[in-house]
Amino acid sequence: MKASEILSHVDHTLLSPTATWDEMRILAEEALRYHTASVCVPPAYVARLRETFGATLVICTVIGFPLGYDTTAAKCAAAREAVENGADEIDAVINRTDMKNGDFAAVTREITALKKAVGDKILKIIIEACDLTDEEKIAACRCVTEGGADFIKTSTGFGKSGATHEDVDLFRAHIGKGVRIKAAGGIRTVEDMEAYLAQGCDRIGASAAVRLLAEHFDAERNEK
Repeated sequence: MKASEILSHVDHTLLSPTATWDEMRILAEEALRYHTASVCVPPAYVARLRETFGATLVICTVIGFPLGYDTTAAKCAAAREAVENGADEIDAVINRTDMKNGDFAAVTREITALKKAVGDKILKIIIEACDLTDEEKIAACRCVTEGGADFIKTSTGFGKSGATHEDVDLFRAHIGKGVRIKAAGGIRTVEDMEAYLAQGCDRIGASAAVRLLAEHFDAERNEK
């Protein structure tokens, strides 16, 4: 798989709570140079990135991150603000307390409300699969589908483990038509990225992708 093809599926990610503006600026410049799908950044940087880079940059941000137990009203307000500030995509953490209580109807209602809040922007729902049983993961697939989200996402990258191929297989078997999959967390090699894309993931959340693939990308461009 060509480096350019892999990078076109990557959300170039920096979600450290101590990330500086200089790091964000470099992240955005790399995303534009290497044609990644987006940059995934903290909400506090969305407006400044949009002002600095304009419409050329696809900006993704996170809501209810990383624990997911904010109220629905708080999440929706944050999502609307992010969109107003210039976010194109929202990665929102599922209400994990509702999931563990088996209140799947509440989870679906929250996802529905979030999708209404973001409108035509892309909504990805992070289920933090490492903390769920297989039965809960299957229920989460139903919630994401019925709530109208665009993606189900494996992990925040802040949990005890990240994406697994077993979870991606389970998602593919249980998500509804039109729901796509984002694998994130612990994806640190080119081989990992290729494997998840080959398995049917549409997006990869990774902080190392550009560093790993930049030289190959530049070589491909020079061949043209």
